[in-house]
Amino acid sequence: MSLNSLNNRLSRRDLFRLAAVGGMTAPASGWLDTLAAHAADQAPSAKKKHKSCILLFMSGGPSHLDTFDPKPLNKSSVFKPIATSVSGVQVASTLPKTAQMMKEMALLHGMSTSEGSHGRARYYMHTGYREGVGGVVHPSLGAIASHFLGRTDDDLPNFFTIGGQSFGSGYAGPFHAPVEIASAATGIENLKPTDSLPALDKRAALLLDLEKGFVDRVQTTGAEAHKATYERTVKLMHSEKAKAFDITQESAATRDAYGRTRFGEGCLLARRLVENGVSFVEVVLNGWDTHRDAENRLKALTGELDPAYAALIDDLKQRGMLNDTLVVWMGDFGRTPHVGKQGGRDHYPRAWTSVLAGGGIKAGQAVGRTDKEGGTVEDGKVTTVDFMATICKTLGINHEKNLFAGNRPMRVVDKNEKIVKELF
Repeated sequence: MSLNSLNNRLSRRDLFRLAAVGGMTAPASGWLDTLAAHAADQAPSAKKKHKSCILLFMSGGPSHLDTFDPKPLNKSSVFKPIATSVSGVQVASTLPKTAQMMKEMALLHGMSTSEGSHGRARYYMHTGYREGVGGVVHPSLGAIASHFLGRTDDDLPNFFTIGGQSFGSGYAGPFHAPVEIASAATGIENLKPTDSLPALDKRAALLLDLEKGFVDRVQTTGAEAHKATYERTVKLMHSEKAKAFDITQESAATRDAYGRTRFGEGCLLARRLVENGVSFVEVVLNGWDTHRDAENRLKALTGELDPAYAALIDDLKQRGMLNDTLVVWMGDFGRTPHVGKQGGRDHYPRAWTSVLAGGGIKAGQAVGRTDKEGGTVEDGKVTTVDFMATICKTLGINHEKNLFAGNRPMRVVDKNEKIVKELF
């Protein structure tokens, strides 16, 4: 990941920490340089209702044959197909609880995405652009959602990542960079001041007073963004919405349903954040690069995934939130149709499965088909740009619109895209 991307990804997390202790000056931190890239466009009005997105990212690349596209004639998997709540649609026996939520889900069996190395594949799946194209760092899907759907006046930031690193905001600007939360159990660290809120307010007031002359004199987007970001941070530290990070407020039954694992708690926190108006939350489950000992590792991974995924969909539905919340399940790519000598599967972007749920899509179906071995897409091929454009359409984002890398217009999603029409 480039230094520019890393700076965008870390900036707002560091701001929470530094604002809490009150020990930062602009020249020392580089904030003015970083925030100068903040886009001039204003976010949508708070009065207009928008959809949100929760991305469940399976880092390392899950095997489609052992999860959502089982092949009974392919004897390489020990996990057998099981029925789901949708007649004719099966998943692997690793996902019994998720199988019961299939009426709310759409399987895209025709994913074919061309990038087979982890770094490049993750970048491609998160941004819709191949890494290095145009010589710029592209904004991730979370930053795009923040830009088009987020609200500048809300107490909470518009983009969170839970349980792992994400890709940053690129040329969308640091205002749309993710706030990273290492663990849902701890939430945002250093959100509380070291002494008291009144003492913090005094320090913040002094800082803003010192900067007022500069902002009035310079009158640039970067200077205004710098000031606004400090104000939002202090506002969040006072806000009732800070309680959204406290998952202990949930009932024992709810926490048990999600699973008291890092991923389960991450999914629960994602629901709480979306419920409080956040536009995009990514929850990461690491460990899917199963070149060795795939059977045992898949049992452990799906043991975390299955209850959390099913509970998230059901919880959103019961709260009346599912139609306005798109839940995306994806990884880097798929895995080879056959198990290798080391007892695992290798990288395989040629044919695999992603899953969409909620967001108003036409659910309860499997779109596309792979052959009897799970190695070739026979119908309904979906490329990376097709997938990204489809997500944007679901969220109400015009994927043909331009963002700007400096003065250079860049489409939200690269060209030659085709919407997956079966979902609408």
